Amino acid sequence: MAQASGNPDVPSMGRRQFMNLLTFGAVTGTALGALYPVVKYFIPPSSGAAGGGVTAKDALGNDVSVSQFLGSHNAGDRVLAQGLKGDPTYLVVDQDKTLTNYGINAVCTHLGCVVPWNASENKFMCPCHGSQYNSEGKVVRGPAPLSLALAHATEVDDKVVFTPWTETDFRTGENPWWS
Repeated sequence: MAQASGNPDVPSMGRRQFMNLLTFGAVTGTALGALYPVVKYFIPPSSGAAGGGVTAKDALGNDVSVSQFLGSHNAGDRVLAQGLKGDPTYLVVDQDKTLTNYGINAVCTHLGCVVPWNASENKFMCPCHGSQYNSEGKVVRGPAPLSLALAHATEVDDKVVFTPWTETDFRTGENPWWS
């Protein structure tokens, strides 16, 4: 006996398309939900600073407040903060107890060590291979081939904001190697 096209056991084309669409939606939603954290991981977070800058962060990850920072540090101090691309960057307190208009990237240009400030020697001294930099980050002794990178440090709403340094390096008179 031939089956009639109106047999209730055979789903109609409308129901089949609906089920296909429902299955496709469920699979797509699950795949997108699984990919979202992966994509989010590769997109750097915005710090909310104006002009493409990055708000400096202290050791605890809090924004660096200029008034609090200057109140707790002395003239000549160099203090690490989180700067551009997350690199450790020194904030420098001038002799008149103001912030300099630049930050000094603390990553050694030899092999990438973090270079500590040696206040008694008045220079940055890399503990790994002995490279030395003057108080402004200019290389004075190798094996490091280049001076430490610079970033602009400006005050925006009582916060320190780092922006890329693309102008001539005031220490060497040359174009910046890091930009």
